[in-house]
Amino acid sequence: MRKLLISVGCIAPLGGLLFGYCTAVISGALLFLENTFSLTTLQQEMLVSIILIGALIGAGFAGTLSDRIGRKPVIMLSDVFILIGGITLISADHLFTLLFGRLITGVGVGIASLTVPLYIAELSPPKRRGALVTLNQLAITIGILLGYLIGLFETDTGNWRLMFGFAIIPAIIQFVGMIFLPESPTYLAMNGQIAEAKKLFKKIRSREDTDRLIKKLKTGQEKADFAALFQKAMVPALVIGLGLSILQQITGINTVIYYANQIFGLAGFGTAKAAIWASVGVGIVNVLTTIVSVWLLDRSGRRPLLIIGMAGMTVGLLVLSLTFWLQIPAESYLSVISLMVYVASFAIGIGPVAWLIISEVYPHRIRGRAMSLAIFANWTANYIVSLTFLTLIEWLTSSGAFLFYAIICAYALYFVWRRVPETKGKTLEEIEGFWKKRKKA
Repeated sequence: MRKLLISVGCIAPLGGLLFGYCTAVISGALLFLENTFSLTTLQQEMLVSIILIGALIGAGFAGTLSDRIGRKPVIMLSDVFILIGGITLISADHLFTLLFGRLITGVGVGIASLTVPLYIAELSPPKRRGALVTLNQLAITIGILLGYLIGLFETDTGNWRLMFGFAIIPAIIQFVGMIFLPESPTYLAMNGQIAEAKKLFKKIRSREDTDRLIKKLKTGQEKADFAALFQKAMVPALVIGLGLSILQQITGINTVIYYANQIFGLAGFGTAKAAIWASVGVGIVNVLTTIVSVWLLDRSGRRPLLIIGMAGMTVGLLVLSLTFWLQIPAESYLSVISLMVYVASFAIGIGPVAWLIISEVYPHRIRGRAMSLAIFANWTANYIVSLTFLTLIEWLTSSGAFLFYAIICAYALYFVWRRVPETKGKTLEEIEGFWKKRKKA
């Protein structure tokens, strides 16, 4: 089991790293693309957000495809899209080519955002599933930090082609590494490959759990149970999955990730290098706090981290709004500190926990498709937020925009408190049983 989990934990989360890097690298590259291509505000928003349209497309078909051909080949397909997108961006000499390259890259990112946490969840022992799935979120934060660091190193040269091209390296490593990893045992069992599935299940579950699940799959009981579960209890599961997916984005996190340098510029950091250094500091906090979250998830549970995280995000945004309203100078670093509190709270709470819960709450037979719906909603919200951020600042001012996101964070705290159950330590089958009992109650 240890060898299997180490292999999965090292290779599969590279999809998360690519997710983080490809979405964050635009923050540094945009400083130079703006001048090179004489970009308007709308064109900048398009260049930032078009990767999210690609992600919508990728997430839209990845769930169904992973249910049909398997989790493993779909992860490898995401690498192919990212490779093609990276090569297109390196060779771009026109805005249209940049947009096309970002779109293709986005398809790969969208596929990875669904299949990687799904694959890891289905290959994880129940008592370690939280930490293992959250490795994907940790990889996302590392990718974001790498995007900022590459931007920092290239500040003097302005080599945006290298910034985009770096993503090719982890894409190749993951593609090759996935060849040697097994398919998800849940997918194998649902598609009649019982002997191979049983061999894998026994590495991550007790013998009793394995025998019980295989028997259900063999006799068709699992399909009957699913039909009853769908009729009785899928609405609350869908509400929680969709709610967390959307709230993770509309609380504004990717306005910070994509526009960090612009935000610090508005806050009074006068040079590109000073703004990027501040962004790197936020990226480091993001990584370190996610490491804490990996350690805590299977100890303290999901709900406490969500509640603490949403409260911290609300406070951080309120203080950030105040710094802009009172025009507190950049030298006080209050804007940086408040953003760090906000990002750290996201990284310990809804950042990793949303991805984890949507990989846990759905029944086996629709997990891929239901996750596809949740992640499609996630990317839709992401797209809307990123496309409208600069315009929102023009309409509401910087202070008003961050106050608006703070109000949404406060609502997210209420949503978590009222609706989200604790799934710590439960098998995926026990979570299905929870929905039946909850509906009856």
